Parts: sequence; C-alpha cells; structure tokens
Amino acid sequence: MKTKNRDQSLSDSRELDGSYDQLTGNPSTSQSKKTIKQRFLKLLPCCNPSTTPSISQNSVEDDFELSTVCHRPESMDKLQEQTKFTKKELQVLYRGFKNECPSGVVNEENFKNIYSQFFPQGDSSMYAHFLFEAFDTNKNGSVSFEDFVFGLSIILRGTVNDRLNWAFNLYDLNKDGCITKEEMLDIMKSIYDMMGKYTYPTMQDDAPRDHVENFFQKMDQNKDGVVTIDEFIDSCKKDENIMQSMQLFDNVI
Repeated sequence: MKTKNRDQSLSDSRELDGSYDQLTGNPSTSQSKKTIKQRFLKLLPCCNPSTTPSISQNSVEDDFELSTVCHRPESMDKLQEQTKFTKKELQVLYRGFKNECPSGVVNEENFKNIYSQFFPQGDSSMYAHFLFEAFDTNKNGSVSFEDFVFGLSIILRGTVNDRLNWAFNLYDLNKDGCITKEEMLDIMKSIYDMMGKYTYPTMQDDAPRDHVENFFQKMDQNKDGVVTIDEFIDSCKKDENIMQSMQLFDNVI
C-alpha cells in the first residue's frame, strides 16, 4: 500500500508539471517556449536556494523528488476547476515553480530577496512584504503553488471586480474591510521606495503623501475618513488610467 501511494504521488506530480505523456506514459518530448509566465515565477525562489538543488525536468530521480517536495499541490483537474488557467498553462506554471521551489513553498524572506533583484535602484522590501501578505491567503508564513496560481488567476484572468477586490485586499492592511489614509500611505511609500530616488523625473519627498491625498479626495465619497470596498471599486472604474493599466494583464498568459 505504501509503495502504491508513493507511485501515485509521483504520478500526480509528473502529470501536473507535464513531464510525461498522459496517453503513453512516456516522457514528454514537447518543449515549452520561455514566456512571461517564467518571469512571474522568478518572483518565487525556493526556500533554501543555497542548499536545495533544482529538479531537472528530464532527469529527476524518484527518491530525490519525493524527499525534497514537502508540499504537494492539489491535482491538476481540481486546480483547473478552481482557476481560469488551462491544463497546459498549469503544467508550465508548476514546472517553473517546482524548479524554483523544490520544497513546494516559499517564505517571506526569500520572496523579498528575489523581488529586490528586479528593483536594485530602490528598497523593495516593504512592498514585497505587502505583496507576500496578499498571496499568503492562509496566513501561515509561506506561499504554496496553490496560493500562487489562485492569486495569479485573479490578477490575470479575473473580472474587473475580481481584480479590484484583490487590489483592495492588498491596501486593506489590517483586513478590517476599509482602507484608511494611513494604510494607503504605507503602500504608496513602499512603491516610491521600491522605485528609488534616481527615477526621472525626480520624485519629491512629499510625493507619496500628495498622491494619497489626491486619491482619497476621489475615493472617500462620503468623507468619513475611510474608503470602503464599494467606494474603491466605483472610484477605480471611473478612473481611465486605472482601467487602462488593468487591461495590460489581459493577454500576459
């Protein structure tokens, strides 16, 4: 029974990453082109990159794979039902995630470290913290493949309301159902810190606060000092720049 469960677990993993032909049981011969999907996955390093080797798609030992993967994701069929990705897209995403994260999860510190490589001119640690919190829906201090694809599915394939709800959750730092001016300022400061002081045109020190004041004036419709989810969504839908920026993600994958 133990051997059967072991074989089934390995089979599920190979089906998910597309490393074998499901009809013949033979290794897959098709090669996926490198796309922007892998760029998203670069934000998610393995938990111990200095000590845990990557798993190669074409040369993987059964014992090594089963010993390094401490978190095995849901079946591909179930993930396909729960997200808006196709079977092939999930295979490509999982293959990249597994290569970057052999343990199956990524913690916050490593998430921050890899994110900082994309913004060397600034300090991205605080924004990466907020972003990690948004992906870590279970609040267990780690992001699994499920967490990653659920969030990515909303950002890339969700409706306008889905995406705006996800953005609202990012800004609602204490998760009390509304955004205060202080919370929005914390997010805005982290974005400006991430972009760095050497951008052009040069940003003034008071730029984040001015930005927040401008947004709050538009969003806080009843002037009670907080922005609710309804006010947030309504204001964003009326902002042409926000709507155009959201459309940039429509054809990423």
